[in-house]
Amino acid sequence: MVLGILGSGSGSNMQAILDAIDAGELAARIALVLSDNPDAFILERACRRGLATGLIDCRGFRTKFPEAAQVETAARLQAAGVELLCLAGFLRLVKRPLLEAFPQRILNIHPSLLPAYPGLESWRQALDTGAAETGCTVHFVDEGMDTGPIILQECVPILPGDTADSLHARIQVVEHRLYPAAIRLVAHNSHLP
Repeated sequence: MVLGILGSGSGSNMQAILDAIDAGELAARIALVLSDNPDAFILERACRRGLATGLIDCRGFRTKFPEAAQVETAARLQAAGVELLCLAGFLRLVKRPLLEAFPQRILNIHPSLLPAYPGLESWRQALDTGAAETGCTVHFVDEGMDTGPIILQECVPILPGDTADSLHARIQVVEHRLYPAAIRLVAHNSHLP
């Protein structure tokens, strides 16, 4: 399975995917890593591995993913032979140009048990509401915010004394195991969702 990665931050989930590939747990290769943030550590991680990288030109918008940028991104991913697109900490909403280019072939990982706590800093949302547990979800991307069909989920208990940082760190441990597992599941079950 040929993967493309979109990320805005550190790239720890991309690293988990690479680790699963290296360990022989995931039969895939990453063909292209793109970021909307020129300072994103995900780009450095990718360069260290010799992976092709590039920047997404969002035309100066801080949060919007303009249609022209999505068309360009889709063309670059398709030219690289990408079959499955994985969002790894990508902080912009994907819309029709990319969704049409990769129908039911875009995955995202989210740090909550969706549909609970969509959006940013969901671990903080869970703490603020006094939830007993949260977790993470790998789902197909649709036009909504964290609303696509769920592939895999796993619970993470909220412990007494948890801070936003300690809870997020425990969720990330689960994310790093769950994302490669979900990619493997999608790769072997083309009828999903």
